[in-house]
Amino acid sequence: LVVLADGMGGYQAGEVASQLAVDIVREESADLTLSDRDLGRVDPDTGMSVAMRQLRRAIERANNRICAVARGKEELNGMGTTIVAARFYDGRVGIAHVGDSRCYRLRDHALEQLTRDHSYVQDQVEKGLITQEDAKKSPQKNLITRALGIDAIAEADVHEFRTRPGDIYLLCSDGLSDLVSTEELQLQLGA
Repeated sequence: LVVLADGMGGYQAGEVASQLAVDIVREESADLTLSDRDLGRVDPDTGMSVAMRQLRRAIERANNRICAVARGKEELNGMGTTIVAARFYDGRVGIAHVGDSRCYRLRDHALEQLTRDHSYVQDQVEKGLITQEDAKKSPQKNLITRALGIDAIAEADVHEFRTRPGDIYLLCSDGLSDLVSTEELQLQLGA
């Protein structure tokens, strides 16, 4: 399990939200009684693997906890965090995310973004209103449309992929993806 959370809402509030998110996802995913094969089993009710159902539920619980803590302390009001988590099991990787923290995969010398940013500019790009180049320069590029701690419900996008020997996975916040081009990331990862 790999988890990255990028806090928002002021230094202390963001730090608290991101730490809560990481701690809760880690605790909720620590069921040591399940084997890799058990984690890969598909739940017929949801169509998701057990691992992904657990990861999505853990992120929902993290959101609930962040909201509750923020309500209890005025100085933490408005805190939130983005999150991206990767769980490796049974020859697969499951990715769950909320916000604009990303997961990339380097495979066969090609870098691919596996997550979709939950952001205002990404929505504009998908609607054809701006180009990807415009999005990189937009003053609104950091306006996210989904995060933990902001709404009572924060649904994580989940995806599963088969892993291959030699794959490299990179989880990062916008602190990296905003400043370093995809080409430079690919070069640094050894492509």
